Amino acid sequence: MGRKVTVATCSLNQWALDFEGNLRRILQSIEIAKSRGAKYRLGPELEISGYGCADHFYESDTLLHSFQVLKELLESPVTEDIICDVGMPVMHHNVRYNCRVLFLNRKILLIRPKMQMANNGNYRELRWFSPWNHLRKVEDYVLPRMIQETTGQETVPFGDCVLSTKDTCIGTEICAELWSPRSPHIQMSQDGVEIFTNSSASHHELRKAESRVNLIRSATSKGGGIYLYANQKGCDGDRVYYDGCAMVAINGDIVAQGVQFSVNDVEVISATLDLEDVRSYRGRENHPHLESDPKPCYRVRVNFSLSDVDDVHLPVHQPVEWCFHTPEEEISLGPACWLWDYLRRSGQAGFLLPLSGGVDSASSACIVHSLCVLLCRAVEDGNTQVLDDVRRVVGDSTYRPTQPRELCSRIFTTCYMGSENSTEDTRTRAKDLAGEIGSTHMTINIDLAVRSILGIFSAVTGKWPQFGVNGGSRRENLALQNVQARVRMVLAYLFAQLSLWSRGRPGGLLVLGSANVDESLTGYFTKYDCSSADINPIGGISKADLKNFLFYCVETFQLSSLRGILTAPPTAELEPLKDGQVSQTDEADMKMTYSELSVIGRLRKISMCGPFSMFCKLIHLWKDLLSPVEVAQKVKHFFWMYSVNRHKMTTLTPAYHAESYSPDDNRFDLRPFLYDTRWGWQFRCIDNAVQPSSAALPLPAALR
Repeated sequence: MGRKVTVATCSLNQWALDFEGNLRRILQSIEIAKSRGAKYRLGPELEISGYGCADHFYESDTLLHSFQVLKELLESPVTEDIICDVGMPVMHHNVRYNCRVLFLNRKILLIRPKMQMANNGNYRELRWFSPWNHLRKVEDYVLPRMIQETTGQETVPFGDCVLSTKDTCIGTEICAELWSPRSPHIQMSQDGVEIFTNSSASHHELRKAESRVNLIRSATSKGGGIYLYANQKGCDGDRVYYDGCAMVAINGDIVAQGVQFSVNDVEVISATLDLEDVRSYRGRENHPHLESDPKPCYRVRVNFSLSDVDDVHLPVHQPVEWCFHTPEEEISLGPACWLWDYLRRSGQAGFLLPLSGGVDSASSACIVHSLCVLLCRAVEDGNTQVLDDVRRVVGDSTYRPTQPRELCSRIFTTCYMGSENSTEDTRTRAKDLAGEIGSTHMTINIDLAVRSILGIFSAVTGKWPQFGVNGGSRRENLALQNVQARVRMVLAYLFAQLSLWSRGRPGGLLVLGSANVDESLTGYFTKYDCSSADINPIGGISKADLKNFLFYCVETFQLSSLRGILTAPPTAELEPLKDGQVSQTDEADMKMTYSELSVIGRLRKISMCGPFSMFCKLIHLWKDLLSPVEVAQKVKHFFWMYSVNRHKMTTLTPAYHAESYSPDDNRFDLRPFLYDTRWGWQFRCIDNAVQPSSAALPLPAALR
């Protein structure tokens, strides 16, 4: 009897409800796995339907089409002589479950439902699925008639079971079960399961990959064993990007690693490992026979081996050192891949970005440039899928991209929308950056449009509003800023629809946004201005991380124009200049620095702090910088701005999710958008803590 097994796992760029495309990518991954000698292939979570179907999981069509795809897989010669582990929704006794279906040679071996659901942050699995909470319980599942006709089976095991081959035992985990303190692999390892699998749809967040890798290392270092991890990759139709990282581990060591970010739709990772290494490790490190488990795993036996009889000369994979991306590399790669999936699947011909000459819009531009670099490399490496997609986007069946700048000129249009309040510096910075990355660039003056709108208002009311520096009220000043911002939004969509038409090219452009996560927290943007775009690649990234990203771009992409952008003070340029210089800056307007906002944002969302709890933490965090009175003012001002502007979150452009303190109210940060902005009780608690011996301080005038 042999003892070396070759197994394969994968990352697939699946798309919600794209049953035809999902089937094609699954078959391709199985074919690659077999070509490498693998006898077991693991795929991502819900790979047949796509993970992000959301309320489409309620529809019987989704279940029907998933079984139709399963039938195609069972009947395909590609799936012969390899155990295939695929993910799909299954209804059992009128209850929907998130399941793994394991099959071999036209026979379904078992169906394993998910037992611990992901139901926090971006995940709402309990909305569509029920957990299988019957430990070690297995029932008969009656197969649909179409599957019975293919397999000759009427029922198959359904429940908490493992697969026992002639040479080893394989147990399943599904995504969140790895992150749980009651992970199934713990008890399975005590019952002799040697190979663990995890099929996931785990999204990218900055600095998250290390946590995932450490969990898998820990799972096999505690009890020994082989661990296969599969993950979805790409944008399957929502704000998150699934970041691959398929891997294989044994006894605490990673032996095979997939990439985290890629424009490849299918990636297969395989490894050959020695089962005796698992058995020796367990005999040395722990003693499973001393552990008491009230009920052993239910084993589904199959007359099949993962190993061959003569495998003495078969080399095994050795440990590798995991190479983690820096946060700057993650920003460069993750949003770029997300944009590519959105662009090619939306049927549009490129992007349009209002380029202001500031850090935020420059970051969005650099992400598009990074995408062009990735696409050119993929084409150079022979990726025909990427080449076909690029040709379809640019509308030229003979085109072959070779230089990122040239590709950028075809798919990326930038425009500087200046006014009498803009400086020559920002106009020059925008033009220089566009020239370096190669975008098709336009300079537009919006003064005529602004005066026309104000003229309409004046004709109706007989009044002409003034800026504050010219004697106008706060309402007038804000209204005049909003007119400029909203005119830019209208012009952005006009040029997105017609700029290619004006050049004799087909198609339209997706409008890109460029509001960062910290500005969204305070609502420091105009509702329905240039933040109102089609998609926003930086909406989940902090200002501090964006600045570091631009420094990275200066060195990596040789974009020297970014140096001037990085040294310029952040400004909206919506108020009149003073002696030709900017009189308005972001941090002065917000009365907080971006670094302070980053700390506040994490306390609000990650630590779940209300005003008083936040004050209690910040008086210690900022004790060397601010007095308790100053901290109190900062906290109260933030929550006033946050609550006054929370309504803007309901219309915020869909943004790439990259930060765990994102204020996106679509799914991640569920909070009201109508608040009592006085926060009377909460602010009095803060005031009493600042001066406990005196009466509560009155609210500042700005907060009343």
